[in-house]
Amino acid sequence: MLIVQKYGGTSVGSVERIKAVAKRIAKTASDRSVIVVVSAMGKTTDALVKLANEISPDPCRREMDMLLSTGEQVTIALMSMALQELGVPAISLTGAQVGIVTEAEHSRARILHIQTERIEEHLQLGEVIVVAGFQGISQTRHQEITTLGRGGSDTSAVALAAALQAERCEIYTDVPGILTTDPRIVPEAQLMSKISCDEMLELASLGAKVLHPRAVEIARNYGMPLVVLSSWSDAPGTRIVSAIPKRPALQDLELTKSVDAIEYDTNQAGISMLRVPDRPGVAAKLFSGIAVQNIDVDLIIQSIHESDTNDIAFTVRKDCWKQAAAVADAILPALGKNSDPSLGEPEVQTEERTIAKVSLVGAGMIGRPRVATKMFETLAAVGVNIVMISTSEVKVSCVIDTEDCEKAVNSLCQTFAVDVADISSSFAAPEPEEVLSPVRGVALDLKQARLAVRQVPDRSGMAAKIFGLLAQQNISIDMIIQSQRCHSVDGVLTRDIAFTVSQAEGETAYQTLADAALEFGWGKVVLENAIAKVSVVGSGMISHPGVAAQMFEALAASQINILMIATSEIKISCVVEEENGVKALQVIHKAFGLSGNEVFKVPA
Repeated sequence: MLIVQKYGGTSVGSVERIKAVAKRIAKTASDRSVIVVVSAMGKTTDALVKLANEISPDPCRREMDMLLSTGEQVTIALMSMALQELGVPAISLTGAQVGIVTEAEHSRARILHIQTERIEEHLQLGEVIVVAGFQGISQTRHQEITTLGRGGSDTSAVALAAALQAERCEIYTDVPGILTTDPRIVPEAQLMSKISCDEMLELASLGAKVLHPRAVEIARNYGMPLVVLSSWSDAPGTRIVSAIPKRPALQDLELTKSVDAIEYDTNQAGISMLRVPDRPGVAAKLFSGIAVQNIDVDLIIQSIHESDTNDIAFTVRKDCWKQAAAVADAILPALGKNSDPSLGEPEVQTEERTIAKVSLVGAGMIGRPRVATKMFETLAAVGVNIVMISTSEVKVSCVIDTEDCEKAVNSLCQTFAVDVADISSSFAAPEPEEVLSPVRGVALDLKQARLAVRQVPDRSGMAAKIFGLLAQQNISIDMIIQSQRCHSVDGVLTRDIAFTVSQAEGETAYQTLADAALEFGWGKVVLENAIAKVSVVGSGMISHPGVAAQMFEALAASQINILMIATSEIKISCVVEEENGVKALQVIHKAFGLSGNEVFKVPA
């Protein structure tokens, strides 16, 4: 029986902590085989990066991998010594020595496979194997040392567990498990006993630092039981559970197909509210009224503002369309007139649109920017225009005209070599074994930037061009919003497209698109860094109308204006002003009753 344990930098941040962790490992090793994956001690990696920057403002990525890989090597040697002092046979191995083979991509390599022969030899000798996380070796002729990027030690641990078919993988950290939000912002955050892989993927991609999305993705794909535990207590932690996996081959371990299936839903109708005042409470009024009617809302899109107005579009089931349209019409007078008459008056587009939603289903969508781009390119190639876009870690959805649905689905199935599922009749998610809150967690990301591309010609292929250029730069896109209002520019109908990226990639994304604007015929490109993205995640929200309304009401009550809205089946994200980010998270967490009586303190 084999268990893989991973300890992060805080858990091994001093000699005293290494000795304490060694005692925990020794206890586990008394009756089973153990592989231990460790990170660099404390802030070692940050210190190494600082040293490099003192030498060069833009150091070579190969040399950075050579430098940063030394941090984990210090920890494995000390941990092995500590175990030996306790009488536990142990050996330390680097990523290369343990057989973690990666792409030849410095600073962000993905794992191809793991050569397990040496590991198995040491396990047969009864030794605890202490492995340097975050690193591997390329399969090129020169066998370069590579690093896996942020969260790489989590990825190393789960990949080793999958390759060796371990009983489970345990991730030890400085909090007692997965909490409903960041305890440094909300000390009363509650511990979850379990969470689904899809929910964890969304929270991890939204900035929850307990687990990296790549690690969860491997656990999901290979059905590896994953537990997040505290390094400081014997509390049971949080189990991360997934459906029965397809168990892909262990060759190309992190390069397995990210798209599992294509889904389509023709039981959709769309409603747009145009030129509504850009102020707190507008979305709350609309979706509170819809929630009262017990109407399930699927996608919600609020585009970037134009002057002092916004557009809000959403989709519902066809049999609910008239009710939803009536609610939108009824609240319109309460929104008031626009301050600038030249902008026009608020308007509800209530004609019944024949639309369909086509989705890619899988894992790791945001971390693989070429997946969404490939979808947009496939639709463009068969002349399908995209009306709305929704993105998440587990699904990328496009709303299109119903008449285009069949050719869209057929072309996507061919492109991604997957099966298709019609979900038009799936009105609600199956009830879970236990009743859970529709919202499991709330996340805040203060490291996002928003870009807007104005006056994009409204024809098929434009999204493919924009996001294809960014994919070439390996820039990951999060929220994507396509405005519902068309403008005529020199006789050409245009829309605006806005999206969010990490602040670190914002300037590159801006320059890439600004340089291409003239060639492809779109207008000004705008970059804004002073934003925050707050999101709620939960599988149960599919069958609980009113979740969006509750979130929007909480923000409105605190006079927090929503700048953008984007949703998927298990996630609702709002962009707000950066200065309102922390407050937004706190009021939303409170609104859903997620706080408990126990206060969690994160160790310094």
